[in-house]
This record gives sequence, structure tokens and C-alpha cells, in this order.
Amino acid sequence: MASGPRGHVVLAKAEGEAFGSLRKRPTSRRERFAIGKALRKKVPRKALGRWEAPAGRREPLQLIRESHRGRLDELVPIRVSRMVSSPYGFLRGTAVVMAADVAGLPATGITPVICGDAHLGNFGFYASPEGELVMDLNDFDEAHPGGWEWDLRRLAASIWVAGRENSCSENQCADAVTSCVSAYRAEVNFLAEQPLLMRSFNRLDVKRLHETATEKSLRAEIARSAKRARNRTSDRALPRFTREHAGQRHIVDEPPLITHVSESDSEQIAAALDDYLTTLAPHWRRVLGGYTLVDLAQKVVGVGSVGLRAYVALLEGSSADDVLFLQLKQARRSVLATYVHGDSAWHAHQGQRVVEYQQALQTVSDPLLGWTSVGEWQYYVRQFRNMKGTIPLDAMDPAALSDYAGIVGHLLAKGHARTSGASMIAGYAGRSDKLDRAMGRFARAYADQTEADHAELVRAVRRGTIPASDGALDRAGSAFRP
Repeated sequence: MASGPRGHVVLAKAEGEAFGSLRKRPTSRRERFAIGKALRKKVPRKALGRWEAPAGRREPLQLIRESHRGRLDELVPIRVSRMVSSPYGFLRGTAVVMAADVAGLPATGITPVICGDAHLGNFGFYASPEGELVMDLNDFDEAHPGGWEWDLRRLAASIWVAGRENSCSENQCADAVTSCVSAYRAEVNFLAEQPLLMRSFNRLDVKRLHETATEKSLRAEIARSAKRARNRTSDRALPRFTREHAGQRHIVDEPPLITHVSESDSEQIAAALDDYLTTLAPHWRRVLGGYTLVDLAQKVVGVGSVGLRAYVALLEGSSADDVLFLQLKQARRSVLATYVHGDSAWHAHQGQRVVEYQQALQTVSDPLLGWTSVGEWQYYVRQFRNMKGTIPLDAMDPAALSDYAGIVGHLLAKGHARTSGASMIAGYAGRSDKLDRAMGRFARAYADQTEADHAELVRAVRRGTIPASDGALDRAGSAFRP
């Protein structure tokens, strides 16, 4: 079950792993727990704490250049500018670099579906199908079967980097990582003992989140962030993104971040949206059938996604105030796929991959999630404004960061346990703090690596060998830039 040749991970068998026969009795929880515990001999928990750049490490700047292939050239400088802004911005935009790094490290071979980009900023609010505000993982562009350690390492490292940018001491960063990993262990141990269906229903709504937080400052920020998220709806977006002319609503251009597409591209995207309807459940297909597409525009989003094709579509229902924004985001092969044996058999359509793995990792998901293609490009489709929001990281003092790190550790464990391997992960992780201490050592060492890689990117931008938007270097050092 450990790592295969060249750091590739061989997919392990676990509960809920495959679509097997209901007539075949699965391996018992006790046996799976024992399998996980036995893995400590092959891959000691302390081994997960090691990080030192290997002699043959892929050059981060080259990986970044490779990730820019196929993106829209005119948008790449915007992406680089957001990565230059701070080490945390660099971490956000370089899932491809960290995937190459962690894939070569010791691993147990236990492979649930993982986020693939589980940094601290990729957890947030959104609306459940019932309209309740919940919190969970919220970015799945890189989601793929892979080592659970890969997600936990990325999350732990991001906490340390974020802590430094919030002026936390090294001991305070260590406390936050410990809070995260111990919460992960506790949750996976708890869920491993629960029925499979119970794991699928376990979720964190805002009321429970507020009760879970112990730090007063974090509770206050949760309340403020939840209020902002509840206002992020399609109807409230109308004054921000649209104007009315001759009785018709239009999306307002804000180049280079929001621009209209050509008429021919618009026709292709409209046809693709019709195809997308067939990927929805029948009820939601009927609901969307009552809307009409009135405008389309390209919209730049995120950090890692900048340069990929992304569009926002404005739809109207039976009245002018009944509006809906949909977002189409280009989906490419996960950065993890190279490092997992058998990846070619998973999904031919990368938009379908994103949707299905989002639904696997989240307790509840956007009911309008679907996928489509426009020419050679593959996309997933979701609501653009369905109460999405995050808790600002720069508002957290050390105590709040530690408290919040525990919450996201809990959420990551919940996502992993929903797919497969919970009993084996629990058996391996155990109830002592050995895993916590190992991940703390890794997080600190990889935070150092991230800062060094970020500095190299800054030097490359200064030399002009990697293009960035005007003023990018003037903004370098500004943490948590959107």
C-alpha cells in the first residue's frame, strides 16, 4: 500500500472504494483498522514530517511555466501578479509544485478522494439546496483519488505560511498546525466507527460552526462573514455586475477582469449550456428550463484558475427580478493525476471529474452542478452567487487561527471519510500526537520552502523572465490578496 515507483501511489482497497456487488461482504472495520495500524511499520508516522528539497526536485518556475500552457496569454500576467503578492499567494497558485513535491514523499497508499488543493483559504460558506448556509471545502479543480497525507500536508503548510503573514510566532504557528491535525485525527477516528450513511449526512452549518468556535474574535468574524455570504446572491449581484439598456439587462465590462466574448463564441457557449442541462437531475433540469439566457461574459477568478477559460452567464426567469448567474469554469486534468497509477481510467471529461468529486467530498453541494464542453475545452458549471464566502485570514489573531485550524481539520477529515479509507487512516493515525508533531515539522520546513520559491518568482518577475501585470512588485508582500 505504500508509494509505488517514482513516488506514484497505488490505489488501496477500502470501504466504499468501488461500485462493487452488494452480495460481497466487505472487509470488516476491525480488519481495516489493523491494516492501517500495521502500516506504521512500513511508513513510520515520524517519516511524514520530513521535508528537504531532493537533488532531483523539479524546478518550481519551470512547473509554473508548464502550467501556463493552454491558458489565455493575456491573463497570465494577472495570475503571476497574484502569486507574487505574498508567499501565501504563491502557495495558492502552485498546487502543481506541491503535488510534485509531496508525491515523492513517504505515503501509506491509503487513497480516498482528496481535494488536491486543500489550503486554508479553500474552505468557506455556500448555500445548501435547502438555502441554509453551510461551511465545507469549496474548491475542487484538482480533486482526485490520492494520498490523504497530500491534503493534510498542504493544509498544514498553508496554516504555517498564513500564520507567519499574520505575524504569528513560530510557536503559535505550531499550535495552529497541531490544532488542525489533532482535529483531523479525532474526527477520522470518530467517523471510522460510524455507519457509512451517517458519515454522508454529517455536515457543519453556521449555527453549529458558531458553537464549535471557542475564541471570541473568531465567533465574531464568523458572524460577520456569514452575514456577508448571505448577501451574495444573484439578485443582489445585479447592481454590481449589470446595467439595463433598452429594457434588457447586460453584464458590465470591467477589462481585463470582465469582458464580453465574440458573437460566435457566445453561440457556442449557449449551446454548451443547453448540453449542460442534461447532466442535472431531472427536477433541476426542469427548473432551469424556465430561465432564458440573456448575456454572457468572460470573468477572471481566483489565483490558480486565472488564465483558464471562465465565463459568467446571466439568466432571467419569468420576471425581471427573477435572475440567476451561472459560472462555467474550464476543467483540466488534476495536477495529482500524474502521480496516481490507473488515473486514465477515472474520467474522460474533466468537468465531470470535478463535479463528481465535489459531490463526494462535500456533505451537500450546489444542486446546479453539472458539466459541458465548448469545442475542445471541458467545463464544469455551477451557480456563480449562492452565498459563497470565506472567513478573512488576515483578521485572525493567533488564538483565532488555532481555533479555525481545528475547524478546517475536522472538515478535511469529514471529506476523506465520506469516500474511502476512514478505518485504515484511523488505524494509522492513532490517538497519540505523533502524527501532529510530524505534520508540524513538515509544515515549518515547507513554509520555508514556499518562501524561498516565492522569492525566486519575485526575482524572475524582476528580471522579466516571467511576465506580470504592472505594479506587481510594488504589491509584493501584501498577504491574502484576492
